[in-house]
Parts: sequence; C-alpha cells; structure tokens
Amino acid sequence: MSKKKKRKSGKKGIPNLSNKILSILKKERNKTFNYKQIAAMLEVDDANSRNQIIKHVRDLQGKKEIEEVDRGKYKAVVTAEYYTGRLDMAARGSGYVICDDFDDDIFIASNNINKALHDDEVEFYLYKRRKQGKLEGEITKVIKRAKSEYVGVIQIQKNSNFAFVIPDSGKMYTDIFVPINKTLKAEDGDKVLVRLEDWPENASSPNGKVIQVLGKPGEHNTEIHAILAEYGLPYEFPYEVEDYANKLDTSITKEEIAKRRDMRQDLTFTIDPKDAKDFDDALSFKDLGNGLYEIGIHIADVSHYVQEGTILDDEAYERATSVYLVDRVVPMLPEVLSNNACSLRPNEEKYTFSAVFKINDKAEVKDQWFGRTVTYSDARFAYEEAQAIIESKSNDISEEVSLTGNRYQTTQSIADAVLKLDELAKIMRRKRMKDGAISFDKVEVKFELDDDNNPLGVYFKTSKDANKLIEEFMLLANRKVAEFVGKQDQKKTFIYRVHDEPDESKLANLQGIVSRFGYKLNFKDRKSTTKSLNFLLKDVVGKKEQNLVDTLAIRSMSKAEYTTHNIGHYGLAFDYYSHFTSPIRRYPDVMAHRLLQRYLDGGKSASEDAYEEKCQHSSNMEYLATKAERDSIKYMQIKFMQNHQDETFVGVISGVTDWGIYVEIISNKCEGMVSVRDMTDDHYAFDQDLFAMVGRKTKKIFQLGDEVVVKVKNTDLVKKHLDFTLEGKPEDQTN
Repeated sequence: MSKKKKRKSGKKGIPNLSNKILSILKKERNKTFNYKQIAAMLEVDDANSRNQIIKHVRDLQGKKEIEEVDRGKYKAVVTAEYYTGRLDMAARGSGYVICDDFDDDIFIASNNINKALHDDEVEFYLYKRRKQGKLEGEITKVIKRAKSEYVGVIQIQKNSNFAFVIPDSGKMYTDIFVPINKTLKAEDGDKVLVRLEDWPENASSPNGKVIQVLGKPGEHNTEIHAILAEYGLPYEFPYEVEDYANKLDTSITKEEIAKRRDMRQDLTFTIDPKDAKDFDDALSFKDLGNGLYEIGIHIADVSHYVQEGTILDDEAYERATSVYLVDRVVPMLPEVLSNNACSLRPNEEKYTFSAVFKINDKAEVKDQWFGRTVTYSDARFAYEEAQAIIESKSNDISEEVSLTGNRYQTTQSIADAVLKLDELAKIMRRKRMKDGAISFDKVEVKFELDDDNNPLGVYFKTSKDANKLIEEFMLLANRKVAEFVGKQDQKKTFIYRVHDEPDESKLANLQGIVSRFGYKLNFKDRKSTTKSLNFLLKDVVGKKEQNLVDTLAIRSMSKAEYTTHNIGHYGLAFDYYSHFTSPIRRYPDVMAHRLLQRYLDGGKSASEDAYEEKCQHSSNMEYLATKAERDSIKYMQIKFMQNHQDETFVGVISGVTDWGIYVEIISNKCEGMVSVRDMTDDHYAFDQDLFAMVGRKTKKIFQLGDEVVVKVKNTDLVKKHLDFTLEGKPEDQTN
C-alpha cells in the first residue's frame, strides 16, 4: 500500500485553520509546537500553507488563546479545569462521566466523546451550555481503556477485503473494522471475540482482529461462552495447568499428618446444596461437658497444593474466583483439586486449615486455635436434610446421609450435634442483628434444566435455618481469623473483606421509592438506619414488591471489596472481617490462609503494596464474575420465556425510564421492557419525580411498583432482550 501523500493546499485557504491549530495544542497541552510541527500534524508542506499557519498562530496569540513559551514555540492557554473520571455510556452515543469531584455525573454529548468507550478512565474539561447554562463536559484524553476485547456478530462485506463486527453490548456505540485477513476465517453471521488494535485519527471505527470464533448466535454454548468472553473470563484451563494439577501428589501421608493437628476422630460433617460438587468447609462437634463445646470450622487446605510461584497459582490468581453460571460452574481450580483432593467428601481423610473454638451455651467464645489439621468427614448433608432434623428436632436422618460402619458416630450423635449447632447459631445471629447487622436474605432465582440445558421451570431459593447455621459458623471463623491478625501488637498485612457505610444520597433515594409502597425509614443514626432497614426487609417478605425492594436496598449499600486497609464491615456489623472459608472458589481466601500460617510461624509482615494490588485484582474479577452470572440468568429467563410467546402475566413495574417501563413477572421473576412506543392508547411522558409514565390526555399513571398485566411480545436470545406489550392493570382486565 502506498504511503499517504501530504495534502497540497496551493493558494486555497485551509478550512477552520484556527480551530485545527487550537485542537492540536489543546490535545497535547503540556507540549510546545512550532509552525513546522503544526504543519506536519496538519499534513501540509507548501509555503502558502505555512504562511497561513503563521498568520493564524499570531491571531490566536493576539486573542490570548495560545502563548509563545519559547522563541517560535507555542502552547494552548488553558482556561478550563481538567478532571478525570470514568465514562458511563448511555443511549444514542452520549454518556456521563462519574467523577469524585462532583456530586452529579457530568453529561457528555456524543460529539464530545472523542473515541472514549464505556468504563474508560478519561480526562475531561467542563463548560456551560449556552442556552440552558448547565454544565457539560468534553473528553480530551483516554487515560486507560477499560477493555480491549468485545463480543459481537461479524458481517463479511461481499466482494470486499474487510468485515465489521457489530458488538453485542448496547454500551458500545461503534462497530469494529476488521481486515479480511484478520477474521480468523469466521463466516458471515458468526459470533466472535474481537480485539481492538488501533483507532486511526480520521476513522469513525476502531480497527480490530478476530481472536476467537464462538459459534452461531442463539446456540446455547455459543451464548454462554459469549457471556464469559464479554468479561474476559476463561471457560477452560490451559493444557499445561491441567497437566501440572493432575501430576500433584494428593495422597495423605504419615509425614504430613505428623506436622498437623489430627482431628480425624472428631465427629465431622458437611452441609451443602444438594447439587454441590465441591465441599470446601466442614464442621466438627465435641461436647466437653459443663456446657462447653469444641466446634471446629474446617476448610480445605488449598494452599498446601497451590504453591506460590507455580503455573497453577498464577492461573488461580488470574481467575481469582469461580464463576457460577446457570448451567455450569467455571472453577478457579482444576477439577482434580476442586472436586477431589480439596473437596471434603464423606468417608475420606483430607488436609484442612481449621479454626477451632471452645464455645459455651451462650455462644460465647472461651478459647480459640488456628492451624493446619487432618480431618475425616463422617457424613454429607444437603441443606434440606439438615433442615428436616432442625424442624423435627429428631434423629430421623435420610438414608442418603452416609455413615461409616466402623466408626463410633451414630445418627443420634450427628442429629444432636446439628441441633446444638443450630441453637448456638441462632444466638449468634440474634447478637449480630442487635449489634446492627443487616439481614439481606434476597430470593435467588433458580432453573430446572433438562439434559440439553433447556429451562423446564423456575423456582426460588430461600435461606432457612440450615443455611443460616452454616453461615453463622463461617462468619465466626472469618471474623475471628481477621481479629487474630488485626489485633496483634505490631501491624501485619492481611486480606480484609470490608464494607463501607452507605451513601446518604442513595439512602434518600431508597426512601423516596419505598415510600410509594407506604414504608418509612429512619436514617437518624447508624442504629436507627439498620433497624429500619431490617424492618423493611422483613416487612416486604411475600409481597409483590419484595424483589424490587430487596434489590433497591442492596443497591443503596456500598460495595464490599478486598483490601489490606481495614475499615470494618458495615453490613455484618463487624470491626474485623476476612474471607477464610472458601479457598476452592476464592483466591483471597488462599491468600488469607498463607498469611495466617506465616504469622502463626512467627514470620514478618508481608508487603502491603503487593497484597493491596492483589486485593484490587480480586475485587475486579469478582465484579466481572457477578456480571457474567447475572447475564446468564437473564439469558436463561429469556430462553424460558420463548415457550410463553403471546401469553399474559401479572408483573410489577420495576423500573421507569424515558424510553419505557421495566416489568418483573411475579410468578417467575423474569424482567422485560414495555417500549413507550408500544403504549399506543395515549401519549405517555416520563415523570422523573413520580417514577412514572403519565398519559397526557387520560392522565393515566403507570408508576414504579404498580401491578400490571403484560403479554410476551418478543424474546431475543442474541441481544438478551425480553419485550412485553402492556395490557393494562389487573383491575382493568375482564374475564
């Protein structure tokens, strides 16, 4: 390809020359340019053009828009203040920059986006719109791209040497240009993963290359893999990592047992979901007499197998978390560890890392011990089986709960242990609530799937006593481990799971919404805030607005994250809290195990900076995994609704925007949108104060939280859109 020739301007004037010179100098406002450098940037090299540049430079200098810093060298006069923030793209190519320096987000018009993309870290300056006088921004620089890889559908241009990838994400406002030799032989219409390579100055689209062909849009595996690829999450292990893991010695040896506390004779069992494949925590129970009990929280000793500096550890760190999609788990560790060596399966000896407590009948910890152990699991319970014991208060244990014949444990001793642990857990929970913890027991949406992963039905998972029993003892271990390290005389670097206090403006917004349902909140102080939030969450149980209120309450909270800087956990009302109990699926727990053992051995404090960077990475990967999990639920909901085309459902308005209303079906929690364009019985306008669509003629109101009847209009698996038509309100319907 021949090089691009510089434009010869001849005697013609260069259009908008002053603006072009200003743009060059503002873009690199910390640099100086002479007229020759400006000419080169404008791609002109004739004498007439240089003379025009010199003239316009002098004019701009006279207007004090640029200044001469050195002889013949100029730079822009900066009159605006520059800020940095994160870009949140909105509809139609415009966006908002979220900046810590301002309470409100700064609007960026589409013509001022200047090639920034969603979630990019950007530099911008402020100005006032002439007519409205409102503050707006213009992006001047992309500081850091949020991502470089996008999922989309490729369109091969016939009889051409290029293609375009149309991204799936509604936040991506441009397609991606791909030369035909960089399409990886993808066929027209394939779903692909494309990587951005560059974005030429005068190009409307960035250039990219296809790095993976995912398959045909709409096919189940294609869409699941696309969800993972969209967030940069892997769905298989590299061969060398699997090979390394498979060659590990996972046998239980006398030499290793001798280095550990032997707790194989203690009554030990697991309680997990009935479909669980990995069991990373177990409880042991021993009645010491005189109202004192020894309770062990035993966690799979992942750090014994996953050694620092190995390819296995590098892979686990990069993943940072297992990803739980609707139809599969993408594990952090290869199966030989996650489902075998590190899984505390019944009737097997395992290496564990334990927190062992002596606790009295008031659930007070009288003594504690932390360290490496070897344990033997006597039984495996599903939550439902443990729940049956708690509800019946008997030893009627399911035949599916296996007990080894040659051990002294009996069904009676296990049932007694479960009942006593439940009793202690309830005392601990009451104390947490009294101390200001918030009870978020949000309903989880689950799907019944056939062998081909087609959804047969929807059911809701709620937390019962058996779930809360396990939760309380895991919280106890996490809290006590964090306290043990955090309260040492000399400060030691550790991994904390922190949760900041909620933002006042978000709480005020929550109050504004829940007041529509007749609920009141009291934000006078921390105690009144947590008390009224707990009352709200309890009061909405079983009501049509429960899922909406639960979701809004969670969104009003700050986001929990990992850090070496402890500020406590607001939601749990703990001054110290860590993640110690799930190292099979969370890398921060692996780090917590390593650091705890280091300090138990008398080691010096680890590097705070190094671990803080690892904490930030873990928090980021957790965020991406959560988004992928939500997308997989959304995908499966749409797949489920495909079989209900043109059926009507009663739902609750869960969101209102200027382009339509969002409705969540009460019976299955599937959420879809009614476009304002399809509300044809009147001309509806969005009322932001009322959180409602209001008809101009009829004054009919469709408000957040209202019950409505909707019909399934369209299900789009590829775009993950579920569209409804509005049939009216239940009271308007006739048989």
